[in-house]
Amino acid sequence: MGSTTEAEYAAFLEKVKRTVYLDNLSPQVTEPVIRTALDQFGNVKNVQFIPNYTEFRNIPHCALVEMENLKQAKDVVTSLHEFPFMMSGMPRPVRARAAEVEMFDDHPAKPGQRIQFQWLDPNDPDFEVAQRLKRLARKHAAEASFVLKEQLEQEEQLANQQEETLKQNYKKYETLEGIMSDGTAHRLGRRYDVRIHDD
Repeated sequence: MGSTTEAEYAAFLEKVKRTVYLDNLSPQVTEPVIRTALDQFGNVKNVQFIPNYTEFRNIPHCALVEMENLKQAKDVVTSLHEFPFMMSGMPRPVRARAAEVEMFDDHPAKPGQRIQFQWLDPNDPDFEVAQRLKRLARKHAAEASFVLKEQLEQEEQLANQQEETLKQNYKKYETLEGIMSDGTAHRLGRRYDVRIHDD
């Protein structure tokens, strides 16, 4: 891969500025859902889900959403910060903030910057530190997996409750509609001297 020119890196930075980082996304949220939800703020140019490397299944928790311009990206961040914003009708408020360079797995190298790395020998003093960090990362991944499972179960319960409430409200509406249309409401109104308005 060739070195990045100043112009290419500047273009990438402009892309970062008009990109929004969304997290706390439900597993049911897909690219079309995001595009539809954010369409009210402007034109969505690109949606890129960030893979979840700590889970055995690829559940999208977050995504990078490139808007057409900086103003649209700022509007998304401001609105989602000020008001609870649900996607796919899921009881999980989505969070948004401005994207950062490090969030892009395909970001170009900064011109003039060099990255060096080396394998650690088991006799190296830093080897044990690296091993501890590796074990800690595995522990955190297991904890995150447990928390995610609990969160998904709670969301499913809440979604079922919301669906049941919606069904009950619809039944009430149908009952009231029936009473109004078959004349029962007017008969009751005359009986108890109450004026009924159809509008």
